[in-house]
This record gives sequence, C-alpha cells and structure tokens, in this order.
Amino acid sequence: MASKQKIQIAYLDYVLSEGKRPASVFAFAKKHKFAEEEFYQHFASFDAIEADVWASLFITTIAEVKAQEIWSQYSSREKALSFFYSFFELLKSKRSFVSYSIGNFKKGLQTPVQLQESKSVFADFSDELIKEGLESGELAERKFLSDRYQDALWFQLIFVLNFWLKDHSAGFEKTDEAIEKGVNLSFDLFQQGPLDSILSYGKFVFQNVMK
Repeated sequence: MASKQKIQIAYLDYVLSEGKRPASVFAFAKKHKFAEEEFYQHFASFDAIEADVWASLFITTIAEVKAQEIWSQYSSREKALSFFYSFFELLKSKRSFVSYSIGNFKKGLQTPVQLQESKSVFADFSDELIKEGLESGELAERKFLSDRYQDALWFQLIFVLNFWLKDHSAGFEKTDEAIEKGVNLSFDLFQQGPLDSILSYGKFVFQNVMK
C-alpha cells in the first residue's frame, strides 16, 4: 500500500528531476509500482499534492513561531514579521519546489488552486493577529477597511514570494529588507494616522457641504 508520504516524495522527486509532471496518474503509479486507486485514496490530483506541500509549509511555520517563548509578548506587527522571516527561512529548503510550482500557477486574479488551502490557513492566522491588534488598540478599527487587513497581508506575502524567487543577493538579504519594509508599511497603514483624518474629513464634507 502506497502511503501519502511515499506518493508525495515520489511526485516531488519526479517533477524536480524532469521539470514537468508525469503524463498521467496511471503512468506515475505504474512507474512507482502501486495501484492507481492507491493514489486517489490520498490525493485527488497532482495539484492536490502541491497544495498539500504548500499548506504544510504554512502550518509548520505558524506552529514554530507560536512555540517561541516570547510570542505572547509580541505586538501584532512583531508577530507578522516573525512569521514572514520564519516562512522564508523555511522556504530555502524547498526553493526548487517553490520555483517549479509557481511556474505552473494559472495566470489570473484568482488564487491558484495550489495555494487555496494555504490562503485559508494564512487567513485564519492573520485574522487572529489583526483581532489582537484591534482589541489592544495597536490597529485602527475602520468600517469596511479593517475587514480587508488580512487580504493586504496575503498580497504582501505573494509579493515577497515573487521577489524572493528573483533575489540573487547573498543570504537573500534583499528579501529580508523587502519583508521589513513591506510588513512595516502595511502595519503603519493599519494604525491610526493621516488616513483616518482624511476619511473623517471626507465624511464631514459629505455630510455638511455636499448636501
């Protein structure tokens, strides 16, 4: 009986060696001497294998950062930075897979099928950070906008991911800089600041001048 781990390892070895997917699940199963139905007991498709690898990277990173003794003392901003740094440190061991998998993402505005589960995992994590920030007053509560904070962090992650793949600096120093500047900018915008004054003034003008 082919285990989930055996199938995943065999698939990753194939795509990273050949630079392409197997011709079919049947051909893949035959090459590795297990029945085709054994594959479908664990995965619905090759996309599902890649989705599982991606999700495990997110889940592992979240578990690792939350296990830090100082985690409970971090602000929401510091927790986000800790996740980003840890995530991209973990990705170093999977760079070939990441490069291959992203190369197979379908172009468009929708989240690639390989990242849909990961996005859900990240959304739960970032929603937790944002709620903590709103409750502590670290982040500004804005009607309609605060519900989109987690989307901003996801887009920030995707931006850094693509930046990292093109980063040829020693030790990926430029990526670390992109993380620092990008996450800090996001949280600067999430906090009370000039944007709130603009929104408040716009509301005032609409209610008292534009009538």
